Amino acid sequence: MKKNKKALRTKKYRLMPGDGSFIARITDSVLKGREVNLRQAKRLNAIKGDDIYSLFNSAYKIRKKFRGKKVELCAITNARSGACAENCAFCAQSSWNKTAVKVYPLLSENELFKRAKQAQKTGAGYFCIVTSGRRIQKKSDFLKICKAISKIRSKLKLNVDASLGELSLDEARALKDAGLFRYNHNLETAASLYPEVCTTHTYSDRIRTIENVKQAGLELCCGGIFGMGESWAQRLDLAFALKKFNPECIPVNFLNPVAGTRLGRKKPLSPLEFLKITAILRFIFPRQEIKICGGRETNLRSLQPLMFLAGADSMIIGDYLTTKGNPPQDDLKMIQDLGLSTN
Repeated sequence: MKKNKKALRTKKYRLMPGDGSFIARITDSVLKGREVNLRQAKRLNAIKGDDIYSLFNSAYKIRKKFRGKKVELCAITNARSGACAENCAFCAQSSWNKTAVKVYPLLSENELFKRAKQAQKTGAGYFCIVTSGRRIQKKSDFLKICKAISKIRSKLKLNVDASLGELSLDEARALKDAGLFRYNHNLETAASLYPEVCTTHTYSDRIRTIENVKQAGLELCCGGIFGMGESWAQRLDLAFALKKFNPECIPVNFLNPVAGTRLGRKKPLSPLEFLKITAILRFIFPRQEIKICGGRETNLRSLQPLMFLAGADSMIIGDYLTTKGNPPQDDLKMIQDLGLSTN
């Protein structure tokens, strides 16, 4: 009887999701080019205690093999700010939320070029033009953005990204013709949670733009925001929804609660939860660029350097759309201190 109890205990231990042997096996599988399925991702999600550091280490091994030691840097600019008619619960630029965000129309072509030039000086390899609102309504504004993209591409050594809201297929093709390299349009969260985040447009609306971007031949930058009250199951739902579109870049945002928004009183995630999300995404997306974006300073705090050791290989440098970021020189120093490179 004692022998049988011991055997049962041993069997139970071997099946524990946090067992280091499971992490080693799944890491080896990913390194050999096999994909992680939902069942395996759920086991990764269940890892806790000291095994979480083994998870981070394994995510770094995967990132190192498929992405190398380079850190991609992207600077963004708020090209049109505020007065957005959409009611996204997290957004400081929504007119439904009472915030002190600045409101201004689309910047001039010269101002966009000036900001791109400054971004290049900070070390950024990507420059993303972002506008508030559901889409670009005026044809004159759309043409202005296309001209700015062409000027930046012809005079600077930057890949140009954009996030302009919904796009038709013709608009996506026009942006590509202007020299746009990549388009950002996030799913934001799992389909099951989306109606609690936004009701003025649908999850299907977002997918339509994503499909147009892919069909136009642009690289796709598509991710979401974590920390909006979603469950771990919904986080994995988002990850596997993203997998269907095979984005070249996955922007990973973490809610930075802004006073006056519907989510303004949400508590930021703990640093270890932030890192665990990043690590699991690296297992699911071994070859994609995983870009840490908004909310890292608020959520990661003193553990910001660990985002790269947990699998990330890209980040936003400088300020965000409506909030301040770290001084660029501090982030560059952090990358250097970790023995990573930006070129």
